[in-house]
Amino acid sequence: MPEADVVKQAKKFYEDVPMKTEGFFLKGAGALDWGMKNRLSRIFNPKTGRTVMFAIDHGYFQGPTTGLERIDLTIVPLMYYADAIMLTRGILRTTVPPTLNKPIVMRCSGGPSILKELSNEELAVDIEDAIRMNVSAITLQVFIGGEFETRSVHNMTRLVDMGIRFGIPTMAVTAVGKDMVRDARYFRLACRICAELGAQIIKTYYIEDGFSTVTASCPVPIVMAGGKKIPEIDALTMAYKAIQEGAAGVDMGRNIFQSDAPEAMMQAIHKVVHENMKPTEAYKLYETLKNEQKKD
Repeated sequence: MPEADVVKQAKKFYEDVPMKTEGFFLKGAGALDWGMKNRLSRIFNPKTGRTVMFAIDHGYFQGPTTGLERIDLTIVPLMYYADAIMLTRGILRTTVPPTLNKPIVMRCSGGPSILKELSNEELAVDIEDAIRMNVSAITLQVFIGGEFETRSVHNMTRLVDMGIRFGIPTMAVTAVGKDMVRDARYFRLACRICAELGAQIIKTYYIEDGFSTVTASCPVPIVMAGGKKIPEIDALTMAYKAIQEGAAGVDMGRNIFQSDAPEAMMQAIHKVVHENMKPTEAYKLYETLKNEQKKD
C-alpha cells in the first residue's frame, strides 16, 4: 500500500491564482476533443498556425507520376523538411521509414483511375487501418458539381463520422472537374459545403480574384493546393498570396518534387509560409540553396 501523503503547511495550492484555461490556436477547432486538437497541433505549427504539407499521393489514380517513380530514393529525403506528409497507405507501409517523426495525412478515397470518371470514388481505407498506422489526419476528394457529387459528399461525411469517433481530423480536398469554372463563387460553395458537413481542414486551389472571400467564408483552416507544376517564382508567389489572403498553409507536391532543386524549393516555401518571406527574397534563397546543393 502506498504511503499516505504527509500533510505539510508548505504545500502550495495557489488559491489566489485561477487556473488558466487555454484556448486553441486553430480556426474553428475550439470545441474539438483533446486528441483531435493534439493531432491538428502536429500538422499545424502552434507558433504560426500554419503548415507546409508535402503531397505525394498522386499515384493513387495516375500511377508513377513524374518525380514519384522511386519514392524511396527521391522523395523520402525531402520529407524531413516538411511539416506533414500527405500520402497513401501503400506508400506509407512499403516505403516510408517508421522512424520518420512527421505527421501523416492519409489518403482514404480511391476507385477510378485517370482513364475513367474521377468523381466516381469510394472510401478505400478502413478507419482501423488509419489508427493502426498512427496517422494525424485522414483525407479524400470531394467533387462538388461533379457527376458523382452526392457520393463523394457522402464519402466525406462517413469519413468525418469515423474520424470524430476516434479523434482523427478529416481534410476534404475540393476536386475541380475539367469542365468546371475555377472562380471564387465555386470555391466558396465547395469549401463551405465541406466545412458545414464536418471536415476539420479544407484543401483547395488558389485563385487570383477573390481568394480572401473563400478563406473568410470558411469556418475551418484552408490549405492551398499546389496544383500543376509552374515556374518556381510563380509557385512561391502563389503560396505567398494565399497565406496573406488567409490560407493556413500549403500542400504542395509537383511544385516541390518536379522542381530543379526540390530540397531548396521546400526550404524556400517554408520561409514563405512560416516567416512571411516575400516571393523575390524566397526565390533568391531558392537559387542560393540550389547552387550550394549542386556543389555538394
